[in-house]
Amino acid sequence: MKRWIVASLGVLAVAPALAEAPIPPPVAAASAADDSGEAAPSAAWKDRIWFGGGIGASFGDVDYVEIAPVVGYRLHPRVSVGSGLFWRRRSDDRYSPSVETTDYGGSVFAQVHVVPSVFAHFEYEYADYEYATLDGTARDGRSSLLVGAGVYRPLGGGVGFFASALYDVTYDESDWPNPYDSPWIYRAGVSVGF
Repeated sequence: MKRWIVASLGVLAVAPALAEAPIPPPVAAASAADDSGEAAPSAAWKDRIWFGGGIGASFGDVDYVEIAPVVGYRLHPRVSVGSGLFWRRRSDDRYSPSVETTDYGGSVFAQVHVVPSVFAHFEYEYADYEYATLDGTARDGRSSLLVGAGVYRPLGGGVGFFASALYDVTYDESDWPNPYDSPWIYRAGVSVGF
């Protein structure tokens, strides 16, 4: 039973990182001409903007809260660019006294739909993060360059499932401290359109 509880808490601890909303799937390309033979107008700039992000929380020996809003712009039916911010707060009661840390940062990204359900993802992220030391906590900043791919599956009604695997090409495990334990970052979840 105790192993099941620990495993459940572990899943809940990483769920916010997995719950970031992906870029919406590409919009079906408009016909190049309407019935009159004239070229169809391109979508208005406000119709190309989209919003998303992630919210996560877990509670137990390690309390975790994350807020990560994202805004994007569809340059082309298959290409979107955007930026996001994130804020994370942790309280780790496994230490005596408890260790509380806060991370924040932002990212810019591009996503290219190779086919409607498969996308390539490129992201630059800067994280200002706090970590535990023998004397309390300290802060550091780190840039990451993430590249990878993912899948998006519409479920209907503006809802869809996504999963992606990203690799931090700048990750160096000998360069401590590091905001992530691995160069691989996995994201999966359900997105809901507004």
